Amino acid sequence: MTDYQMFELGDVVLQCRKTLRNARLAYKTYGTLNAEKDNVIVYPTWYSGQHYENEWLIGEGMALDPTKYFIVIPNMLGNGLSTSASNQATPFNASRFPNITAYDNVRVQHRLITELFGIEKVKLVTGWSMGALQTYHWGALYPDMVERILPFMGSAKCSRHNFVFLEGAKAALQADAAFKDGWYDTPPTKGLRAFGRVYAGWGLSQAFYRHKMDLEKMGYASLEDFLVGFWEELFLHRDANNLLTMLWTWQNGDISDNEVFGGDFVKALGAIKAKAIVMPASTDLYFPPEDNVFEVAHMPNATLQVIKTDWGHFAGGPGTSPVDIKVLDDALKGLLAS
Repeated sequence: MTDYQMFELGDVVLQCRKTLRNARLAYKTYGTLNAEKDNVIVYPTWYSGQHYENEWLIGEGMALDPTKYFIVIPNMLGNGLSTSASNQATPFNASRFPNITAYDNVRVQHRLITELFGIEKVKLVTGWSMGALQTYHWGALYPDMVERILPFMGSAKCSRHNFVFLEGAKAALQADAAFKDGWYDTPPTKGLRAFGRVYAGWGLSQAFYRHKMDLEKMGYASLEDFLVGFWEELFLHRDANNLLTMLWTWQNGDISDNEVFGGDFVKALGAIKAKAIVMPASTDLYFPPEDNVFEVAHMPNATLQVIKTDWGHFAGGPGTSPVDIKVLDDALKGLLAS
């Protein structure tokens, strides 16, 4: 049994000039589309995440309230549900799966919203991490369609420092002999566990570990218990080639790297007409607020709201920090009401 649906895309020519044949976009909707089709929220997924891992921000009485809004979660290409290295037919399967950009993702998501549902206006696009990257793309590519955006703990372009972190995680995964250059017969579990341990030093802040929040807030018995039980577990059951597909998407994230903006990052930021709140975490090691300061300065209708937190990147994670979730939810409520 599945709790999501598939949108048949047909053959999709990607930015890398390869064709994703018989492509499919997995999605789930929450709530009811009203007669005017003006109660739409698009909520893209994050790195390695699937739609059910977005659901912590949806609920009656919350900003993303399915009794008020029609919420659509499109699963990223490469995440294991939409067309991915793990489910694509030969010859473009496994390590031959083509490179996917955030631009590719948002273009097919736009098709879902317009072709399947006939929607012309989107009240809000929001997302965490790589979901934020897609949120910026929605705002830049469809400025007359998207009314509001709230990207949280993410950026419109992958920084050089962020790129280097991802190189380390990728190298740890690929060093497992069982990986076999992507043609593994069984999951490269040593590499996946190593991938999680590299991630552990970056997904949460120095202050998180200094204050032993893994023990005090998350209930783990020791640091090693946390590294195995949370971080190794997070990636151990995910497909290695899918992780590498989405990692490439992350590293090459840039709202201006397309034929619309021709690499002009400032022009792409300036194209975002939507009323925007850009919400970084004060201690995020992937997406420091300084990167967002530049973005907001070049967006015509944006404000910066920094969440003061010790939770680092996972201040916006799947239900991890209730205090930070309250700040985020309040910001979303205010933006939707504006």
